Amino acid sequence: MTYLVIVAFVAILGSLAAALVFMMRGGSAGEEDAKAGRKNPMAKALAFRVGLSILLFVVVLLSYFMGWIEPTGLPLRG
Repeated sequence: MTYLVIVAFVAILGSLAAALVFMMRGGSAGEEDAKAGRKNPMAKALAFRVGLSILLFVVVLLSYFMGWIEPTGLPLRG
């Protein structure tokens, strides 16, 4: 499970970096791209990042309910 979360975080950060690169190159699609039906690559990268984040949240939530992971929490000092 740990490796799955690490891979998901790396993919999320990679998608965020790709969106940054597309934004720095001038992230809006030109008129020719819009007419051809191609989307803005920056928007695609950000949508992919949001999808991965939601998927990671659902996987962690389901793993908790299935008993595959358990919360450790912080020890109470009193």
